[in-house]
Amino acid sequence: MAGYVLRVKTKSGQKVVNGLLPQDKLSKLRSKLVELTGIPSEALHVLCGFPPRPINMNDESASLEVCGIISGDTLIVEEKPPVYNGKQKSDEIGRPHVVDENDFNTNTLGVLMKKVVPADNSCLFTSVGYVLSGKVDPSCASYMREIIANAVASDPEEYSEAILGRPNPEYCKWILKPESWGGAIELSILSKFYGLEIAVIDSINAIINRFGEDQHYAQRVFLIFDGIHYDPLYLELNDAEGNIQTMFPTEDEKILFKAAELAKEVKSSRQFTDIQKFTLMCNDCKIKLNGQIEAQQHAKETGHMNFGEVAV
Repeated sequence: MAGYVLRVKTKSGQKVVNGLLPQDKLSKLRSKLVELTGIPSEALHVLCGFPPRPINMNDESASLEVCGIISGDTLIVEEKPPVYNGKQKSDEIGRPHVVDENDFNTNTLGVLMKKVVPADNSCLFTSVGYVLSGKVDPSCASYMREIIANAVASDPEEYSEAILGRPNPEYCKWILKPESWGGAIELSILSKFYGLEIAVIDSINAIINRFGEDQHYAQRVFLIFDGIHYDPLYLELNDAEGNIQTMFPTEDEKILFKAAELAKEVKSSRQFTDIQKFTLMCNDCKIKLNGQIEAQQHAKETGHMNFGEVAV
């Protein structure tokens, strides 16, 4: 019987696992992934399929075949801090989350809702984490920052200074800092890494920017952007189990229409921040700056990257 060949995506790049058979247990896969990635067994978090769905690596008696893992699959392997004493807040546990394509709500009933995530400079990454897992997990930001830094460093021709706005090595150091904000470049890289179209509702202009649209991915997720802050969107399914849905087939035009309507509603109610008019303070030297352009210029001149919005 031919052995399995599995592609493994990690923050440091792609690797390959082989030497497994369909009847092998998850415990054997777990051991191989620990050896390959260096991630401790108790912190191993594995996603498989499209859309990426979590594999319960604690069920070590289950076989690869039973878990739906087949040769040629791509596993996304992340490191998540283990939870002790079983104590988690409700946001960390998350709502029941539909990730199986067979259970997708293609009729698009229900209400498209915004889940507010912390405004901590990593809101983009926390929002992407939410649409993948159904829970607010700010710890995913450092992992995603490393994904982006490694992708940029590995292709200096694609990610040139002209694209990044700074030299490639300088950008890679910058994006790893927890105070650095993400945007279009980071979204395009995460879209490619997770194999999902990421549609961002721009509440300033009432438009939807779709990252990965030309890749013909099977699933789409939604974020909303108010000029400074990103939040994820989810569909409240109104079923008995209290399920939510954050992933949608890309051919589902109904949910895209709902998102477009939401963009218009948000703009008309002015639920956005005018990035040219809001006041920022440099937390390094306490200088007040008017708008994003002044902040960018100050950062270029001083190297300061730690800004916060202030009331005027």
